[in-house]
Amino acid sequence: MAHKADVLVTNVALFDGEAFKDGTYDVRVEDGRFSAVEPAGTLEKRESETVVDGTGHTMTPGIIDCHIHSLVNNAGSLEGFTEPFSLQFYRGVENLRVTLEAGVTSARDAGGADAGVREALERGLVRGPRLKVAVTIMSQTAGHGDGMLPSGACTPMLMAHPGRPSGVADGVAGVQLKTRELIRAGADHIKICSTGGVLSAADDPRHSQFTVDEISTIVAEATAQGRRVMSHAQGTAGIKNAVLAGVASIEHGIYLDDGTIDLMLERDCVLVPTLQAPLAVIRAAEAGVPIPEAMVEKSRRVAERHRESVAKAHQAGVRIAMGTDAGVGIHGQNLEELELMAGVGMNTAEVLRASTVNAADLMGDDSVGRVRVGNHGDFVLFEGSLEERGVEQLRTVEKRVFQGGVAV
Repeated sequence: MAHKADVLVTNVALFDGEAFKDGTYDVRVEDGRFSAVEPAGTLEKRESETVVDGTGHTMTPGIIDCHIHSLVNNAGSLEGFTEPFSLQFYRGVENLRVTLEAGVTSARDAGGADAGVREALERGLVRGPRLKVAVTIMSQTAGHGDGMLPSGACTPMLMAHPGRPSGVADGVAGVQLKTRELIRAGADHIKICSTGGVLSAADDPRHSQFTVDEISTIVAEATAQGRRVMSHAQGTAGIKNAVLAGVASIEHGIYLDDGTIDLMLERDCVLVPTLQAPLAVIRAAEAGVPIPEAMVEKSRRVAERHRESVAKAHQAGVRIAMGTDAGVGIHGQNLEELELMAGVGMNTAEVLRASTVNAADLMGDDSVGRVRVGNHGDFVLFEGSLEERGVEQLRTVEKRVFQGGVAV
């Protein structure tokens, strides 16, 4: 991420983060940031810059994934219990690389990656998306993010270490203190669990976790320190509690009903669907990954309801931002989420907005998500016209990825 370049892309079709633009454009990146966006034929080559012929291609802003677990592979698998603890960090280097190569130039880690991972990226020690981190997942005792098992073992994904304190807390005073601890550890945002989940064997996705008072305290504390709160929320009651308490986004949203959707619209709460997640668990189990059958069965049970809820939310006008839950699924397959969003009724421009400007706005970062002067020069060149072709088979489309003007 420390690398920057000067590049001029000529005669390219453009989706600028908001809409497809008429005609074709010349786009200049100077010292790693967009410096000019003009009608094709307007900009002349400078001696210092590399020219990329964009003829027959569509430029989009770099894709933004609002829900990844960059240090996690096959979440829920029993393999992690037999692997060395530090292996997750070395796997993370590869996970981040393939995520960037997939076209994701910015991402929000939803638990697992600590501040050191973010700093390694910022220093250019490893390659990957611009990353904001939650450090860990806040959960009530016996909740979805409590990795302590009846055996006394703790799931490796959530095991505490000096850079990643435990996220388990209870009561108003307890969650206030825990929020402060996570901010001290370097969290850019706070991730909580307001319901059970698929990959926690002892709870149910439909059951609520944390009280409204507890979540309100977390939101107030985070807001006071300039952070936003994202909530793993699958069941109806837990989604409502989180929205009432003021979280910025609902992650998953499997059991949405009309009242919950109305509340999200009223509070301008964003939905991050992660349609890939239950499908990824099912595929992994079918491929022989040792995942407990109870988790696989829950994934099968929720998959279709998940699609229906996201479709209903979209039809009602809930703002949607792209997120995959990568780490549950295979890293580097992020663009499948765009295909799945199209499959629930979102048109091409809506899918691309969810994956660029909506995602940037959710993360509170106006330096990414748009092709405009002053923003980071992060973009993807897709072969052909996305406006005509659509995104239903986006992973098969040839592409080139640029971050800060540097070809990935």
